[in-house]
Amino acid sequence: MQGDIVEPLAWHERWAPTMLSLLRVAAGLLFLTHGTQKLLGYPAPSEFGIVPLFGLMGFAGILELVGGILLTVGLFTRSVAFILSAMMAVAYFMVHAPMGFYPILNKGELAVLFCFNFLLLSVVGAGKWSVDHVFFGRFKQQVTRHT
Repeated sequence: MQGDIVEPLAWHERWAPTMLSLLRVAAGLLFLTHGTQKLLGYPAPSEFGIVPLFGLMGFAGILELVGGILLTVGLFTRSVAFILSAMMAVAYFMVHAPMGFYPILNKGELAVLFCFNFLLLSVVGAGKWSVDHVFFGRFKQQVTRHT
């Protein structure tokens, strides 16, 4: 091969790992507030008030709080995101779908959005700003070019 030229990455290829991390952090922080609301009444109690730990809503609150924290820092991201994606799918079909087909009408669009966001994270991982990357080296950016 004569004179292989390594082209610089396009701006979107350079920024993708950073944006993935920002998406994960934002989703984790937003998700954990659902847990703090259910379990701690913070920043305000949920519509159900503070829920008991032993019950379906308490279990959901624990998953939201612990899972949200783990996603925010990027620890065990793929496994946690997969579990949370399944949780949100179950939440949608148990709570929202019986009220109608369209998520905008049954108030399930947030559950659907979280579900697919977590499903994406379970496949692509945490991004470069994560505990997974720092301690386990689970994020490796590999760009291959075929000519």
